Amino acid sequence: MQQQQPWDIPAAISLYNIDRWGGGYFGVNESGNVQIFPTQDTSTPIDIMDLVAEAKAHGLSFPMVLRFQDLLRHRVQTINKAFASAIEEFKYGNVYRGVFPIKVNQLQEVVEEIMSAGEAFHFGIEAGSKPELLAAMAIHRDPESLIICNGYKDVQFIQNALLGTRLGKRVILVVEKLEELQQILTVAREVGVEPWVGVRVRLMAKGAGKWALSGGENAKFGLSTADLVAASDMLKAANLAHCLKLVHFHVGSQVPDIGTIKRAVREGARFYTKLVKMGHELGYIDCGGGLGVDYDGSRTAFDSSTNYSLQEYARDVVWNIMEVCEDEKIAHPIIVSESGRAIVAHHSVLLVEAFGSIEKEREIVVVEPQAADPKLVTEMLDLKKALTKQNRMESLHDAQELKEKSQAMFDLGLLELEAKARIETIFWQIAREVVQHSEGMKYVPEEVRDLEIALADQYVCNFSVFQSMLDHWALGQLFPIMPVHHLDTAPDRAATLVDITCDSDGKVSKFIDLQDVRDTLPLHRLKAGEPYYVGCFLMGAYQDIMGDFHNLFGRVNEAHVFLDKDEECGWYIEETLEGSTIASVLSMTQWDEAELNRLMKAQVDAAIKSDRLRPAEAIRLLNSYEKALKGYTYLSFNGGSK
Repeated sequence: MQQQQPWDIPAAISLYNIDRWGGGYFGVNESGNVQIFPTQDTSTPIDIMDLVAEAKAHGLSFPMVLRFQDLLRHRVQTINKAFASAIEEFKYGNVYRGVFPIKVNQLQEVVEEIMSAGEAFHFGIEAGSKPELLAAMAIHRDPESLIICNGYKDVQFIQNALLGTRLGKRVILVVEKLEELQQILTVAREVGVEPWVGVRVRLMAKGAGKWALSGGENAKFGLSTADLVAASDMLKAANLAHCLKLVHFHVGSQVPDIGTIKRAVREGARFYTKLVKMGHELGYIDCGGGLGVDYDGSRTAFDSSTNYSLQEYARDVVWNIMEVCEDEKIAHPIIVSESGRAIVAHHSVLLVEAFGSIEKEREIVVVEPQAADPKLVTEMLDLKKALTKQNRMESLHDAQELKEKSQAMFDLGLLELEAKARIETIFWQIAREVVQHSEGMKYVPEEVRDLEIALADQYVCNFSVFQSMLDHWALGQLFPIMPVHHLDTAPDRAATLVDITCDSDGKVSKFIDLQDVRDTLPLHRLKAGEPYYVGCFLMGAYQDIMGDFHNLFGRVNEAHVFLDKDEECGWYIEETLEGSTIASVLSMTQWDEAELNRLMKAQVDAAIKSDRLRPAEAIRLLNSYEKALKGYTYLSFNGGSK
């Protein structure tokens, strides 16, 4: 790729849109390194390359995840303050009591940090399975905050939720299907506890984006209008009408359009008021998830963006609930939301090392005419010599035809390998010139755009898309990706990223852009012996827990970073967590480390007895095998081992 404009730090910030998706948490310093502002305070920057050096000093190698715990706390505070501001502005008659949906990131340190940061706001937790509930119960301390229990439930799930009620916790069991309510009432009667019950309603309002089908009339969870009436009758028949405490609704994750949220909130609020009028002592309305993250910085209703801010979201939720309640002359309920993505996305950065590149033109090769050249080579050379800006498309079409002819002749055995290589080299040089001649033009033909993609390098990165970026592979979710250093110099290559799995789908070939989706990423040419690091940002939601163990590449190394004004640099790495070892991932597929070592030792002993190996050499090989089992699953460079 050719850089047309003068290059400086503002140009780097603009190229990668960091000032838009960064949300005030990320920037670029004068050294050309990405810097992080965990509390949006520009006076306390963290240079990401200083972090890399410190993590290496702790013995960590790549890939690695950097977690900024202060940023996590700041997100919790920001969301709670946004709702508090909206409530004050509109004179809303109640409070906000958010919960963190633990499914978004179940890692203990993440959940503990969120609960600690939310303590001042009585911020609670949401669980959708028995393991999540048991973790939530143990970490929950505040008697004023909520534990919301979503998802399908069995007797054991209900029993443990009711244990929380006995302990003085505000546990609300959300009914997902009508049969669950009867089961809740039966178990509650057996243990002698009056349950707090919520109902999830199925809205007609439907979401948008990649997760639209999680809401709407045909959603997986929730009660229909008829089911709600039946549930009301069931509670009244059991003399427990007062136990219905919450109305829950959900239109999908990462909702890009604020209009969708407004419609859903108004419809959910209407259900709330009607149930109150039916004689239930409701007090909470739960808007579910959906608060999106502007991954691409475009601030539009595109799937990977949002056309609204956090403050606009809070204001619209508060205003629409208030307006419906006042229209129905019903007291304002406590507002609950489950905005997990918006809390955790920003705090996590995945760093990968690019250690090789696959280039169409690794170097400029001058192809000189030779007396023994076949006619096709001569014709291709003549095309290249005559190529101009004016005849570029005609020349491209002729070159494509010659390339196809050469392939056909090669298939028939009529063209030697050397001649085919010369033809392909000249073709890609012609293609490069055609692309260069088309730069800056008002209209660029689709076939030239396709050439740009075909000419792009492939940067081989030491990570697994299936483990670390599963949403990108499975759903096409876009994440901000950029080099984290050398940003004081202009990138000179256009590239896609490929991982080290043996799967052709193990790649990243779609990137954020303000106007559309980019097919390539601007990067710098790799230099022999110099590491090159690429950062994948806003990775904190879902990616940590949903990783797939394709090729048995396991969890990656982690470093947890805290601000500290008493430290000379203003921060420190509080904890490092080593990624999966080869033995640990093998154990997940029933391979036992001791048995593997035993089997290898038996083969080595046999090799010694048959004189294929000398004893000293055999011991070294066996020790190497045993050591490898305890090592990192990813590739090791520069002597790194974990």
